[in-house]
Amino acid sequence: MKIISLVPIGRIERDHLELLGEQLASRMQAACLIQPQRQNGEFAYNRARGQYHSTEILKRLVQDPHTESWRILGVTDLDLYIPILTFVFGEAQLSAAAALVSTHRLRPEFYGMPQDPELLQERLLKEALHELGHTFGLHHCSDYLCVMSSSHSAERIDLKQAEFCTACAAVAGL
Repeated sequence: MKIISLVPIGRIERDHLELLGEQLASRMQAACLIQPQRQNGEFAYNRARGQYHSTEILKRLVQDPHTESWRILGVTDLDLYIPILTFVFGEAQLSAAAALVSTHRLRPEFYGMPQDPELLQERLLKEALHELGHTFGLHHCSDYLCVMSSSHSAERIDLKQAEFCTACAAVAGL
């Protein structure tokens, strides 16, 4: 049986993890297990940027034992970055088992809009599928509706669907 381990990092709400697990299970034909141990991302904090280095969190995520897992998805509320970008919504190991997503910049209220739990959950699902797609070796897709299209803003996430296009699904074996 294929298992996706959802690993909470920071103060991520359990409701988000439970709903994400249900959504991913149906789309990825895999069981989703929420890991009971909450991880702390403070080791990856960069004081000068006021953000958390996603690559460092991803490295630590891979070190923790999840032997039964087909894929590992860290889910956090931390504001993530990589040195060459101002921020990232997530990061993944290309053609490997682990990925990371953050709700921090997916929240409408981050942009001065009212809270919208449904929109947040939709964005979280799309970004989780996107980062998991990278673990299957998928690169960014030119089809703007495909979940693998590049997202440099929340508006771009809103445009795409929570589905892989036919070509990406075939490559990923989904």
